[in-house]
Amino acid sequence: MNQTYINLTPENCDTQHVCCAISDKKHQAGVQTKRAWLAARMTEGHTFRKLDANGKVFIEYAPLETAWVPVQGDGFLYIYCFWVSGSYKEQGHGKALLSHCIEDARQQGKSGVCVLTAKKKTPFLTDKKYMLKYGFEVVDTIADQYELLALSFDGTKPSFMARAREMCIEEQALTIYYGLQCPYIPDCMKQVEKYCTENAIPLNAIPVETLEQAKNLPCVFNNYAVFYQGKFQTVHLLNEGYLKKLIGTVLLCTD
Repeated sequence: MNQTYINLTPENCDTQHVCCAISDKKHQAGVQTKRAWLAARMTEGHTFRKLDANGKVFIEYAPLETAWVPVQGDGFLYIYCFWVSGSYKEQGHGKALLSHCIEDARQQGKSGVCVLTAKKKTPFLTDKKYMLKYGFEVVDTIADQYELLALSFDGTKPSFMARAREMCIEEQALTIYYGLQCPYIPDCMKQVEKYCTENAIPLNAIPVETLEQAKNLPCVFNNYAVFYQGKFQTVHLLNEGYLKKLIGTVLLCTD
């Protein structure tokens, strides 16, 4: 069993595969966008560590101070994405990757590690139950659904930014805040834009392009957030099928 892991660096970022979108041709443009995004973040301490294999086995984290999320705290590492899929499960990869992140935090003299989760298992967010097994605990909650977990070494705790608690906006049209970190986002946005154009659905697509903008979003955000009729709906990436379901559900609830 392969237990060799490598970190992406400015030198190997263009040649190593980005694990979460290695096999789907329609997402290759997003892969190149992610490579560029990663390269710009590495000088800030952003880490992408993966199994040295052609599989979806990786962890991605950054210092909380430079993490593009509406979370605040001193001296924490923030986990963006943590994924072990398919035939690589039940082989100790998750434990190895998470343990590396925790040890990295200790070696850097950090206060701990934190991550965005949800009370119920939610696509595109780290599994809460798994993190609890390693000593993480709930330190903050928004909308009685989304939770910030932390493993604190010194008793301090991170928290959501004040504006993130709003979870509503004045804009009534379908509104999507999106970053360029996830390689699935560019194609998902194309599908959403196409569907909205064909069905005369007003769309307000807002790219998140700076750290300051990300820290002051009016909702939870890991790299994607959706509002409809002024209310926060989901962090789930929308393709055409999921968008149809979302709009239908919201309209049904408001009838």
